[in-house]
Amino acid sequence: MSIRFLTAGESHGKGAIVILEGFPAGLLISAEDINVELARRQKGYGRGGRMLIEIDQVEILSGSRKGITLGSPITLFVKNKDYENWEKIMTPDAIKGSFGNPLQRPRPGHADLSGGIKYNHRDLRNILERASARETTVRVAAGAVAKKFLGDFNILVQSYVSQLGSSFSKKKPTSYNDLNQLADKSPVRMLEKKAEIKAISLIDMAKKRGDTLGGIFEVIVTGVPVGLGSHVQWDRKLDGRLAQSLMSMQAIKGVEIGSGFSNAVQPGSKVHDEIAYQSKKGFYHLTNRAGGIEGGMSNGEPIVVRVAKKPIATLKQPLRSVDIETKREIRAAYERSDVCALPAASMIGENLCAWVIADAFLEKMGGDFIDEIQQRYQLYLKHIHNY
Repeated sequence: MSIRFLTAGESHGKGAIVILEGFPAGLLISAEDINVELARRQKGYGRGGRMLIEIDQVEILSGSRKGITLGSPITLFVKNKDYENWEKIMTPDAIKGSFGNPLQRPRPGHADLSGGIKYNHRDLRNILERASARETTVRVAAGAVAKKFLGDFNILVQSYVSQLGSSFSKKKPTSYNDLNQLADKSPVRMLEKKAEIKAISLIDMAKKRGDTLGGIFEVIVTGVPVGLGSHVQWDRKLDGRLAQSLMSMQAIKGVEIGSGFSNAVQPGSKVHDEIAYQSKKGFYHLTNRAGGIEGGMSNGEPIVVRVAKKPIATLKQPLRSVDIETKREIRAAYERSDVCALPAASMIGENLCAWVIADAFLEKMGGDFIDEIQQRYQLYLKHIHNY
């Protein structure tokens, strides 16, 4: 393992923390770099009331001096401004505050019931606070550092929404140079105006019904050299690492690399990407149905990952559930929530992919400071060209 991170914090606690270990010295990083990604995470049509309460801002607590990483662990903290309204209920102090009314009505599709049984909690708030997607705030912060690192090597991670509910965008990216700028102009991060209008209408209708919506987003990574990841062990395969990271994200139920599912029903002659060679360009593929990964390794083409997000489990018109104490049928609990968080999810997925790619890159190149890694990378690029 080259880099790793560990997060802590509850949705309505004092804040969330992430500790990053393994980043090299000499990387230029600022709170502003990270706050750009945190702001993108809070955008998108269909978000709930919490986005109006607080604007996430990071504080760098360690691992950097005057904007330059030291090679030591980096600690990032994002304060929950809503904590002042929850302090009596969420305080870690054993004396102050009170638990309030215990939450005993598990929500279908959420971690409430399984977590309550596993940890023997009779108040399901002890589960939902940590299971909440609020935790992705600091995962995005970690990914922002990874994106800044990858940018030094001209590796770009971008995303867009291809389907929201039943609204499907037929338009595909024609160029990856400004994909994020184009997607960010849309409140639902779709590239086709007609699909965007329909998606907004679907969100409005779902809100009136007290319902929620999910969909599919796509992450595209360009500039990745051949050879990140490995075929030699299951846990070193790049596609497996990407899928695991994305599946760990709240409400994600499906991941495919390239044209994964459609490839499954085609003959091999229409699936595999034929190889070509030019003296200036080197080896390349005539198509990219594999999504930039073959045999668990990057093959030099853009890495394309499609991700399916289910609708949010918290409904304003709750589904049927059972009270964990009385065992009687009852409607599930309702917590303040979004109607649709798919546009935000695409940005979260972006940052999770950035982390995995940065980890695989450092695993391949090695080095403890940026200039050393740059030298090794240039040598490797010469090797690729001369192969």
